[in-house]
Amino acid sequence: KTAELLNDPGRTQGHLALQLHGGMDMHVEFKDIEILLPEKESDAIMLFNGKDLKDWTFKKEGNRTSKWTVGKAKVSSDDPKMLVAEPGGHDMINLARKHGDSVDIFSLREFGDCRIELELMVPKGSNSGIYVMGRYEIQVLDSYGRPGTTPGDMGAIYGAASPPANFCRPPGQWQSYVIEFRAPRFDPSGNKTADARFSSILLNGHTIHHDLPMVKGSTPGGVSREEAPVGPLMFQGNHGPVAYRNIKVFPR
Repeated sequence: KTAELLNDPGRTQGHLALQLHGGMDMHVEFKDIEILLPEKESDAIMLFNGKDLKDWTFKKEGNRTSKWTVGKAKVSSDDPKMLVAEPGGHDMINLARKHGDSVDIFSLREFGDCRIELELMVPKGSNSGIYVMGRYEIQVLDSYGRPGTTPGDMGAIYGAASPPANFCRPPGQWQSYVIEFRAPRFDPSGNKTADARFSSILLNGHTIHHDLPMVKGSTPGGVSREEAPVGPLMFQGNHGPVAYRNIKVFPR
């Protein structure tokens, strides 16, 4: 980023200009120009209705059973590493008490190109993940206060790309992701012609990834390692307690 204009009182619309200074000996080409327009709330698909999990299903993992429920998420007063579900809330909560104590959950609906907006909460030391198309993991982890970042910290594309800085909030606070995603492309024979790509990812209002291709394909632990034109939204639930809410998908 070279410039940012916030709350500008000037024009509300105008032309897009591509600058080339006169009198300079250079050759410039532009391509793949995209303009992302503000989303209309009426275009959003609310994957979670805040009442039940009827629009979701669970990944089968041996004899493990789901600890996912609906309620008001709160850090336990007895153990800062646990969540509790109080009545009257509208949050999707995984009440796992340890690694392997629950299962992954994924949407029945599938998507390709899309924008995803959601909020999440993790207690102290907990771990989850957001799998776009059920295949490409954006890490969810209590990384609050850690110096530096790794490909396994909050905001990382797990094992593939670290966030530029640590923007993780303290455990027990709600945090937000805004994800712009472009699905992989395939020809009529099923051969991949273009990699999946994260056009941008914002964590708590900070841009942490921009124009990031998934050149190595899917990340481990999803619904499948085989890439596809569409897929579900999946939340990792077999690593620890976590809560999600206000889950919106804007198909492109």
